[in-house]
Amino acid sequence: MSLIVYSIPIFFLLIGVELLITRVKHLPYYRFNDAITNLSCGIGSQITGIFMKFLTFGVYVIIYNHSPLSGRIPYNYLTIILLFIGVDFFYYWFHRLAHEISILWGSHVVHHQSEEYNLTVALRQAWVQGAFSWVFYLPLAFIGFEPLMFATIASLQTLYQFWIHTKVIGKMPVWFEYVFNTPSHHRVHHGINPKYIDRNHAGTLIIWDKMFGTFQPEEEEVIYGITTQPKSWNPLWLNFHYWGDLARDTTKVKRPADAIRMMTRAPGWRPAEMGGMLAYKEITHADFQKYDTAVSPRLSYYIFFQFVILLLGTSAFLFGMKNLDSTQIAVVSVFIIYSVVSIGGLFEKRNWVAIAEILRVLLLTFVIAVIIMKFYPLVYTISGAGVYLLLSFVWFATIFKELNQNNQP
Repeated sequence: MSLIVYSIPIFFLLIGVELLITRVKHLPYYRFNDAITNLSCGIGSQITGIFMKFLTFGVYVIIYNHSPLSGRIPYNYLTIILLFIGVDFFYYWFHRLAHEISILWGSHVVHHQSEEYNLTVALRQAWVQGAFSWVFYLPLAFIGFEPLMFATIASLQTLYQFWIHTKVIGKMPVWFEYVFNTPSHHRVHHGINPKYIDRNHAGTLIIWDKMFGTFQPEEEEVIYGITTQPKSWNPLWLNFHYWGDLARDTTKVKRPADAIRMMTRAPGWRPAEMGGMLAYKEITHADFQKYDTAVSPRLSYYIFFQFVILLLGTSAFLFGMKNLDSTQIAVVSVFIIYSVVSIGGLFEKRNWVAIAEILRVLLLTFVIAVIIMKFYPLVYTISGAGVYLLLSFVWFATIFKELNQNNQP
C-alpha cells in the first residue's frame, strides 16, 4: 500500500484544523460544493491509480531490470538525496509541459478547476495524469535507482505538496522561500491573473523555476481557477471535458497539421482562421463570478451524510484491497466512481440523479449487508444495512421534490 493511502487520516485531520481556523476567523476559504467535489476527484484519482500503477510502475521495473546500471547504486543518505532531487527535477518538467502542451493539459486541468484555495484542493487530483507523467521518470530507472526506493521518494515528494495548498499560511522565512516551494509560491501557480498563469511549476524545490525562467513571486491577490470554467460538480465530466472540447475543435480546422498543432502547442492555440492564440484578459475580483449552484440545507446534509459513508467505505477498500481478487476490486471501483458522479449530480440537480441515487443506495445497502455478514450474525446484518437504507430513503423523500424542480438534463 502506498504512503499516500496511509496518509489519508492525516490529510483529513489537517483539513479539519484548517477548516476550524477559517470558521473561527470568519474566512471564506471553503464552499461545501467545491470541497466535496475536490475530495470526490481525489477519491477517483486513488481508484484509477490502482489500475494505472501496473503500467507506470511496471515499466519502471522492466527498464530497471534491463539497465546495465541496475544494482550498482547503494542505499544510503547521499543516494536518497540524489534521487529526491532527480524526482523533483523530472516532476518540474512534466508539470511544466502539462501546462504548455494542450493534450497534456487535459490530464492535469482538473487540479486547477477549483475557484477556492484550501487543503482539499491538494486532493483534487486528475484521474489519468499518471498515464502521462510516468514517462518522465524513466531515466531514473535506467540510471539504476531501485524501484521501491523510487516509489517511496516519489510518494514523499507528492506528500510535501499537500501543505502548500492553503491561504491560512502567509510567507515562510526568506531562506525557505528562496529554496523550497511554499504556499505563497503555489498560490501563484493556481492563479488566473495573467502574470501568474504558467508560473511556479515546482514540486518541492522552487529553484527549478528560478533556473528555467518560470518563477513569479506572489504580489497582488490571486484569483483561482481556470480561464474557461467547466461549470460542473461532476468529477467524471471535470476530468474529461477538456479532451472532448479539444477533439471537437480539431475537427473544425482545414489542415491536419493544424489539428496536430492544437494538441501539441499551448492550450488555447488556434490557427489564424480560427482567431489565433487566445489572449489572457486582465481580471479583478469584482469582475470574477464563481460557479455555484443553490441547494437546500436538507439536500446539503443528505449529500454530506452519503459522502461520509462513501469516504469511509473507500478508505476501508483501499486499506483492505489486498484481501480482494481482481474482479471484486473492479466491481467496487466502478461503484465508487458511480457514487462520486451521483453526488455531483445531486449538487446540480440533474434530471437523472433521483433514479441514479435510489439505485446507488440500494446497491450500497446490499454491499453493507454482505460486509457485515462476514463478521457478525444475521441480526446485526439486517439492523446495520436496514438502518442505512431506512435513514437514506426517509431523508431522500424529503429532498425528492427539490431534485425534480428546475433540474438540468
